[in-house]
Amino acid sequence: MGVAGLLIGGAISFRSQKAPKAIVISFWVLAGMSLLAAYLLTLGPSE
Repeated sequence: MGVAGLLIGGAISFRSQKAPKAIVISFWVLAGMSLLAAYLLTLGPSE
């Protein structure tokens, strides 16, 4: 979840610096994937 926070901060920072939209969108997508991975890792094995 910490990685997702860093990626979201990077996306917000790049957006305020008028970076290309592809970079900003990729940071948001990576942050979403990171949150999904963190959620899936906390589920544990299903029995």
